[in-house]
Parts: sequence; structure tokens; C-alpha cells
Amino acid sequence: METSEEVANVSAENEPKPPKASTSNDEKAPDSSDNTQQKPKVAKAKKRKKPKDSTAPRHPLTGYVRYLNDRREAVRGANPSLSFAEITKMLANEWTNLPADKKQQYLDAAEQDRERYTREYNAYKQTEAYKIFTQQQTEKKLKESKEESKAAVQPVVSKEVPDMDFGNFDIPIFTEEFLDHNKMRDSELRQLRKSNTDYEQQNAILHKHIENMKDAIVKLESEISQQEKNNASLQKHLDHLRGTLTNGFSGVKLPGVKEVATQQNIDSYMTNLHSILLENSTHDANLLQTVRNIVGRLEFNG
Repeated sequence: METSEEVANVSAENEPKPPKASTSNDEKAPDSSDNTQQKPKVAKAKKRKKPKDSTAPRHPLTGYVRYLNDRREAVRGANPSLSFAEITKMLANEWTNLPADKKQQYLDAAEQDRERYTREYNAYKQTEAYKIFTQQQTEKKLKESKEESKAAVQPVVSKEVPDMDFGNFDIPIFTEEFLDHNKMRDSELRQLRKSNTDYEQQNAILHKHIENMKDAIVKLESEISQQEKNNASLQKHLDHLRGTLTNGFSGVKLPGVKEVATQQNIDSYMTNLHSILLENSTHDANLLQTVRNIVGRLEFNG
């Protein structure tokens, strides 16, 4: 499957080119010198591609390119003898005659992808990677500008055209070598898309896990807040009970201990009183009756 840039390049290459003007052997272009040798042809360099940042968001695909990506393998399998350009023309005709409702599905997906790219690119512009990439491109342009200015002022020593190596750019189109090269590119792109899909699925799972964790944290914080309120209410009720018991038993001395109830010792006082009543329940009837009378008069509702 091809990207939008590759489809655009193939479409440009398929456009008919104007015929070259023919000249007879007797007709020669006027020349200031008597040199009749033909000048060497200079291979035209391919237009320099715009540098890309690997950390930038993935560019959105148009509805037409999405349709090509969906249909190309099926058409290629049904027509194995057709060339790459013929398959592209067939898909272009299919897209032109595609019903409006089906075409709209691809256009809607492209619009969603464009909105996704806008959001991600706006966020990406705030990152440190974008600042570094912008700075690098600015420095590179300044360096190239200086080199071009320096080359412009240097005298031309020789008119001979040096050999230029354009790598894979000089592969004749629609040859076996070109098709093999294109298949390799297709295979690499499919592998990259598969890896990208796997990473997106993993990211979606991790994002869902993070959302669940955030929900759990919010729930726990709510429960902790409620528990703190309950603890504060219980502490307030306990303080009220201690104050009430202290006021009620402040004048009652325990036998053998001779201590009275205070706010500081009310817990130990009530423990000792409980032990004394259990041990001397039949011997100290006066103390038991006093405790009953005090407890009967106390108000424990705080």
C-alpha cells in the first residue's frame, strides 16, 4: 500500500508529456564557437523532499488514499498481469464511480483523521522535540545559504559536469527493477503499519488501564474522606462520653485507690471501677447503688 505522497508522484509520472521538437541534421542552434560536439546531458536531480521529524504526529490520509489502501491488494490479486500504473488508474476510475454513500465513509474517516492530526500537532508544538527540530532546521538552512553564497562567488574552473549519484532515484519507471523496488517498499510499509497498529493497540490498553486506575484513585479518595468524617464524628462522641462520665463520677472515690474521676484519667478510672464492681458485687452494695444512680442521671447523647 502506498502513501499519499507516492500516489501523487505516480499520478504526476503518468501524465502525458509534450512531444520534443525535432531538428534536422542540417539545422543547428547558433553558437558563438565552432565546436559542434554535443554537450553532455546533466541528470536532473530529484526535488528535495521536505525534512521530516520522526517524533511528529502521523500525517492524515485523504479519503482517496484510504480507498486505494483498502482496494489495492484485492485488485492486484484479481489482476496479477496489470502493471502498477494500470492498477492505479483502475482504482482511480473505481473511486470516481463509487456511490456517494460509500465514498462519504472514506471522507468522514479522513476528516476524523485530520482532526486527530490537528490535535496531536498542536500538542506536539508544545514539546521540547518540536523546539529542537525547528532549531536544527533553522541552523541547516543558514548553513546551506552560506554554502550557496560561497559557491556563487567562486570562479568556475571547469565546465565538465561531475558524475552524480542519485541512488534509487534513477530507476526507470515501470521496469522490473522498479517494480521489485516498489514491492520492497510495500513490504516495508506493511510491516511498519502492522507495528504501528500493534503499538496503538498497546497504547489503547495502557490508556484504558490508566483511566481505571484514575477512577479507583478517585473512589479511594472519596472513601478516605468519608472515613475521616466518620472518625471525627466518633472522636467527638467519645470526647462527649468522657466529659459526661467525668462530671458524673467526679465526686466518687474508688475504694482502695482513693482517686476521683478527671478528664485525664477517666479511661483508667472506669476500668478500675468496672473491676471493683465485678470483684465486690456482693460486698459493696453502696458503691453499686451509687453507680446506678449516677448512670441513670447521665445524658449520653452528644
